[in-house]
Amino acid sequence: MSPAGLDYPGREKGLLADARRLWQSVAFRLALGYGVSVVLFMMVLLSVLYVQTIGVLQNRIDRQLVSASHRMLSHFEAYGPERLADDITENLTDGVNSDTEIYLLATASGKKIAGNIAVSRDLLRPTFGITEKQVLRDGRLSYSRYRTEQLADGSILVVGRDLRDQRDLEQLVGNALMAAAVVAVLLAVVGAVVFRGQLESRVGAIRRTAAQIEAGDLTQRIPVSGRDDEFARLSHDINMMLDRIEILMDGVRHVSNTIAHNLRTPLSRIRAKLEVASRPGTDPAQMAQATAFAIREIEELTVVFDKLLQIAEAESGARRQAFQPVSLNDIVADVVELYEPVAEEKHVELQVHMADEAVAPGDKDLLASAIANLVDNAIKYAGSPARVIVGTRATDETVSVVVQDNGPGIQAIERSKVGTRFFRLNRRVPGYGLGLASVTAIASLHHATLHLDDAGPGLIARIELPRMRST
Repeated sequence: MSPAGLDYPGREKGLLADARRLWQSVAFRLALGYGVSVVLFMMVLLSVLYVQTIGVLQNRIDRQLVSASHRMLSHFEAYGPERLADDITENLTDGVNSDTEIYLLATASGKKIAGNIAVSRDLLRPTFGITEKQVLRDGRLSYSRYRTEQLADGSILVVGRDLRDQRDLEQLVGNALMAAAVVAVLLAVVGAVVFRGQLESRVGAIRRTAAQIEAGDLTQRIPVSGRDDEFARLSHDINMMLDRIEILMDGVRHVSNTIAHNLRTPLSRIRAKLEVASRPGTDPAQMAQATAFAIREIEELTVVFDKLLQIAEAESGARRQAFQPVSLNDIVADVVELYEPVAEEKHVELQVHMADEAVAPGDKDLLASAIANLVDNAIKYAGSPARVIVGTRATDETVSVVVQDNGPGIQAIERSKVGTRFFRLNRRVPGYGLGLASVTAIASLHHATLHLDDAGPGLIARIELPRMRST
């Protein structure tokens, strides 16, 4: 066997594998299905056109046969059989449609009087309408349409038309239809392959980017073409999603590292205190002091974890479905009442200014927690003499909770950072840097915005929420 013969089965398997992969492509099947649908529609349309064209020609022939038959019958009734035979001979020799006309005049016994077709049994039987059969015309078979009439004297008159031209036209139209069908199918297949290639090239970029991201490279992005098509918009949306995922992953890494760093110090202090207390001969008072210290540190860590859980819950949006109309004035009044003893202890003047009505959809407990964080920060950083103003404002579209202090404020360059977990402006003040991060997450959950503005001196913190519409 030749090397080519040995290689043929391998090539055949390769072609089958390529065809199988091509058929498994959704893009190819969709494009091919659309192309086949178009081809079928074209075939139906051309078939209707074909039938209508042939039908028009056939009706025209039938009308001519009926008209010629009636004319011959009129001549027979007016002039007799001899004149009818002369008319047939004249029609067959006048050169007008002589190559397609069919005439026969025969006696009842089957003797031919005039005409150009041979007498047969079928022709001697009168027809009710028009018949389409083969006849022997001028010594050759002719597929014809004819009409047979029995005259008053018993003789038979046949008037017909040779269908050779119509058959040629039918064959021409049929061949054209077949050629058009073959070309349409080839175009559908080629179009499907081209469409599949175009789609694969666009989808391939997305798949390659996804594979690189799966491998751990979150910086990869899908190339966006200059064309404003569906794939460009999809790529843009996916890139925005990837940007958000990268930010979230960076945030997770930052939070993980910060939690590990912030936990190490208090846990180390707790361990050191407990190790000292556990030594033999330790004074009971010292043991009690170490135990109290460990409890306080653990309580602070519990507060940190509670804040982190609250932030995670707010960012997940899980509590948004339970939103109800809440009065911000009532929440502010409750928070101010809670912090009045703290403000009095620290000699902070706490003022309240309420709008007439401030109602928004939300979670009362979460909004109270956010407002409490703002008030706590304001009291903590208030200047001297310390003054904190808490209130609500209302416009046609929004309602706001405003907390203003007269402290050092926050520089504009740092205002974008204060909502980050564990970010602290002044590390000499106790805290873990989760207060404003919690406020930011709660505001985002309520489709609200946290604004930080300079009060000169001091800071104005404002949570702006969409106003509850009355129905």
